[in-house]
Amino acid sequence: MITFPNAKINLGLNIIRKRPDGYHDLETVFYPVSLEDALEITESKGNTEAKYSLQQAGTPIAGNAEDNLVVKAYRLLDQDYDLPPVDIHLLKHIPSGAGLGGGSSDAAFMLKMLNKQFSLQLSDGQLETYAARLGADCAFFIKNQPAFAEGIGNIFAPISLSLKGYRICIVKPDIFVSTRDAFAKITPQHPSVSLKEIIKLPVEKWKGQMTNDFEESVFPQFPVIREIKQEMYRQGAAFALMSGSGSSVYGLFKEDKPLPNFSKEANMFVYQGTL
Repeated sequence: MITFPNAKINLGLNIIRKRPDGYHDLETVFYPVSLEDALEITESKGNTEAKYSLQQAGTPIAGNAEDNLVVKAYRLLDQDYDLPPVDIHLLKHIPSGAGLGGGSSDAAFMLKMLNKQFSLQLSDGQLETYAARLGADCAFFIKNQPAFAEGIGNIFAPISLSLKGYRICIVKPDIFVSTRDAFAKITPQHPSVSLKEIIKLPVEKWKGQMTNDFEESVFPQFPVIREIKQEMYRQGAAFALMSGSGSSVYGLFKEDKPLPNFSKEANMFVYQGTL
């Protein structure tokens, strides 16, 4: 069985308060985009003591197989359902450390695929509970529909929002942004206008109203990320913003506008697609 985990972007991101447990409450809008990985599982053949094997291709991911979220997703369900041994094949295309949720999506799609492959009959709600144990935003990818997120990014409410009529360009420079460092330089504050209200406006009016608080801490450290956002606007974006804590920047372009031209000479990842 094969599936194609997709990325997400953050339409705005407000850091509201620091919690007693050290985490931060935030509000953001998650929107799925068609940038995808490929994930396949097959039942292991023959007698094998290993419960799983992982073969990975595409964009390299640091760390051991045991640390990969697709493996953690398998082990999580295996604890409760004693799953058959599987061979896992993961083709990475969504860049890591980009604020695009690639690892979280892989984990959520793994849960959904295992549920279907082995007829576990888990509901979306049950899958979301498992997904939340793997990461704050993993549960979003179970239903994989536009959602307003609160808490630490783990409390979701569906929203009516379509970006049909726009195309997207995502650019990620060869830069790693530490989420912990990005949070350390943030001064939490409650927004004067909630994202729930801003997303009701036409996309062309989002500029200056829909913001990502992480830009204030990330841009001074990595000016090239700011420059990418500025270049999006210079080349006709209706709206542009850094996604998550970075380091990717996306631009939304009307379908009758040309998509921007970004050079890949500096190891930039560039994706362009429809919404």
